[in-house]
Amino acid sequence: MVLLVTVEKLGRLRGTAAELAAAARELGGEAEGLVLGADPAAAAQELAAYVPRVVALKGSFDAAEAVAAAAADRAQALGAEVVLFSADRLGQSAAPRVAVRLGGALLEDVTALWREGGALRARRFSYLSRVTETVEAVASPVVVSVKPRALAAAEPAAGAGQVSVEDAPAGGDGRKRVGERTAAQGARLPLEEARVVVAGGRGLGSAERFAQVVEPLAEALGGAVGATRAVVDAGWRPYAEQVGQTGKTVAPELYIALGISGAVQHLSGMNRSKVVVAVNKDADAPIFKVADYGIVGDVEAVGPALLAAVKELAAG
Repeated sequence: MVLLVTVEKLGRLRGTAAELAAAARELGGEAEGLVLGADPAAAAQELAAYVPRVVALKGSFDAAEAVAAAAADRAQALGAEVVLFSADRLGQSAAPRVAVRLGGALLEDVTALWREGGALRARRFSYLSRVTETVEAVASPVVVSVKPRALAAAEPAAGAGQVSVEDAPAGGDGRKRVGERTAAQGARLPLEEARVVVAGGRGLGSAERFAQVVEPLAEALGGAVGATRAVVDAGWRPYAEQVGQTGKTVAPELYIALGISGAVQHLSGMNRSKVVVAVNKDADAPIFKVADYGIVGDVEAVGPALLAAVKELAAG
């Protein structure tokens, strides 16, 4: 039995849930989904398109401790052999706690998952994504966190699964509560779910130029805005947009890097992008080593030209 665990986001199913469904199908056998949140019913119905049975647990699941407790309880009740999380911030915090509660193994931030010779094996990156290693679980059950966008999303099943909605047990960890939640200003699309990311670096020169060049291009392409740590540290953009070792890891179909030199810390967060387009006035910038297409030039001139070309193509 494989248990998929996800937390609804604003009443909707997270895009990474379909990737967990793909991992469950790869492993074979029975699968069940567990959707946690204050209003999980709609998200549970969405997940039922991928797995035959879904339980929606209604309650407060802002803290990793609460998520871990609910997931561990459900896994024990099912006798689950594998528990799957997405390796987002909450999943990375909850997965180790579930492994401890179940006395099982933990495979973190994996990019591939399969059974071999009766064992569960996984592939993951290490050393700033420059080394690929294969790991094997030697205990059971196995708790796995899957790197977002590492797997292709599963296709919906032929028929919808069954959904049951339950209230979470009273109580909880009690050490943390959320006082207020607000949506990030200017956010068009979550970085982890975007198929196109347009990112800017210090080479743009100012926060104003960032807004004038990066934001319009991202909007025209229907993508998300990304930034380097230097840009975030300078206060030009919010931390939610940071890509890199200390930010978010993305794997879009298209990554456009504007005015980004290509420090290894940044590359570790975007080097799995399918197509990379880089614009930098320094022909020796490290970003060109990972770029599929490179333009040596001033972003202030090249950026608007790219935007004009995109708009022309969109117009037909």
